[in-house]
Amino acid sequence: MESISLLLLLTLFVVAVFLGVELITKVPPTLHTPLMSGSNAISGISLVGALLAAGSGAGWWVNLLGFIAVVLATINVVGGYLVTNRMLAMFKRK
Repeated sequence: MESISLLLLLTLFVVAVFLGVELITKVPPTLHTPLMSGSNAISGISLVGALLAAGSGAGWWVNLLGFIAVVLATINVVGGYLVTNRMLAMFKRK
């Protein structure tokens, strides 16, 4: 990992942000709920990785960043499932 330059990582991050914004703006409203469910599954995987980082004992800095990642991923997963549940409730018959 040390051989990867900071400029390459920054370039990759900028390209990922640009592609993410372009893809999200092109999603029709009918596909929003299924994609939200899929992204919740991905956030669940990142939550497991954040838990591993937070408990790795590799130093206080890694533990702090892991804890922040756990908090943010948990908010993302819970919020995503609440939004998905609310959207699916709109399609139920009364």
